[in-house]
Amino acid sequence: MAHVAKANKYARDVVSGKVDACKWVKLACQRQLDDLKRWNKKSDPYYFDKTKAERVCKFIENLPHTKGKWAGTNQTLEPWQCFFLTTSFGWMRTKDDTRRFREIYLEVPRKNGKSIVAADVGLYLFTEGELGAEIYAGATSEKQAWEVFRPAHLMAKKAKGFTEHYGIDVNASNIHCLATASRFEPLIGNPGDGASPHGALVDEYHEHPDSRLYDTMITGMGSREQPMMVVTTTAGSDTSGPCYDKRHQVCRILDKIEGFENDEVFGVIYTIDDGDAWDDFKVWKKANPNFGISVFEDYLKSRHKEAIQRASRQNIIRCKHLNQWMNAGEAFFDPLKWAKCADTTLDVEDFKGKKCWVGIDLASKIDIAAKIKLFLEDNIYYVFCDFYLPEDATEGEDKVHYQGWVHEGYITTTMGSMIDFDIIEEDLEEDARNYNILEVAHDPWNAAQFVGHMQAKKIPMIEVSQTVNQMSDPLKELEALILEDRIRHDGNPVMAWMMSNVIAKIDKKDNVFPFKSRPSQKIDGPVGLIMALSRATRHKDKTSKYESEGLVAV
Repeated sequence: MAHVAKANKYARDVVSGKVDACKWVKLACQRQLDDLKRWNKKSDPYYFDKTKAERVCKFIENLPHTKGKWAGTNQTLEPWQCFFLTTSFGWMRTKDDTRRFREIYLEVPRKNGKSIVAADVGLYLFTEGELGAEIYAGATSEKQAWEVFRPAHLMAKKAKGFTEHYGIDVNASNIHCLATASRFEPLIGNPGDGASPHGALVDEYHEHPDSRLYDTMITGMGSREQPMMVVTTTAGSDTSGPCYDKRHQVCRILDKIEGFENDEVFGVIYTIDDGDAWDDFKVWKKANPNFGISVFEDYLKSRHKEAIQRASRQNIIRCKHLNQWMNAGEAFFDPLKWAKCADTTLDVEDFKGKKCWVGIDLASKIDIAAKIKLFLEDNIYYVFCDFYLPEDATEGEDKVHYQGWVHEGYITTTMGSMIDFDIIEEDLEEDARNYNILEVAHDPWNAAQFVGHMQAKKIPMIEVSQTVNQMSDPLKELEALILEDRIRHDGNPVMAWMMSNVIAKIDKKDNVFPFKSRPSQKIDGPVGLIMALSRATRHKDKTSKYESEGLVAV
């Protein structure tokens, strides 16, 4: 049981710190070690079958490499790969002796062999004896689908005795087994509802605009005894997409968040930790488990140097080689620095009676509206976010991220297809009773009636037009506050997503203006914060020396 022993040693070394790894790898290893301890009796729901865990590893090590200096030689699994494979395939259900894990998620940077691992798994599922097995390498494009199918196709042709032993025909665009009537083939786009996959391989899931292919594969697996969905991907830029949502699910499972337990999903994410300095080359090994094997030190050092020297290349390099989710294009805010400003212990109730500025971006009645409260204490700004959305706008496969945030209480929905501004008015009136609101900054567009109602309630409404002259200075100020660690927020994931969507247009006078790269990338929260900050900084600038030093007579 050499591969199981290698896998368990890897897990122990990661947990003990002998192998440098990020939080998510440590939690995945700890989960496996804990499961091995707690589930070892016949009465337990799952058991670990070392023979089945070994079988998949032995099978793969009889398959050849298909390119590079090792082409033609058999694969040798690294400890991290043994851990991933034995955990995925070794656990069984006690009630029927079928596989425990039905969904597998591997997020790892480029050049670490993720596509070849997916191809290995695809061939294993194809040959394990399932009658009429359908194995699909699914992707949004033909090129990406072949990134997994091509190496599987080549391995099936070149592995000594493989086709003869399993009775396989390797055709131009599929692999077919006559004895079991099984097939393995690439699949592009939406497969329709006719598929009944035993195995589905989705490579680079971050490129998928929606979850249709994934959902069709999952729902089509209902007639299979022990199907497996395998996602292998690098990080991406769209944190509103289905891949980031799946990643978020895996993180919550690993973090043991109450209500998100799932014993049939296994995932591991290779990246760096939030507190790591990305420009310190020492942490790059942490994110790249095949460091020095399939991804070479000199190559990564070259990418590291390029990211430091060329700001325009920094995001893409950090995304693809450190597995950090970065916004596409020239993102204005660093999402990791924004994350470091989070303090989930903050409670807005602690700010009752204190000076407050509010920024409201009503945008469109059929889209997200944002109400941002901003407080200033001891030269630190504190941010609290409220978001509103009509119920109808949460429906659809492309709105799955909204549905999760609504369920978790981060977005308030109003009935129907349009936002009920009365709800926002009531919340703002409640804010005025609880806090000393000095000003409510708002964009005049689409807000006349709302503003009139609030003014009638004696709430101080201040117009802040969304123009370069009005937005440039507070946008720069917000960036500086984040970099100087002078802002705290409540960790709202909707706001985090929106901050990562902000792109800055810069004119010839170095003025900046926030915008989004496409309609689905919302920035209403940051716009509301920028407007509130524009009023707060003006108030601060007008504060007298005596008041700022606490010398005002009481």
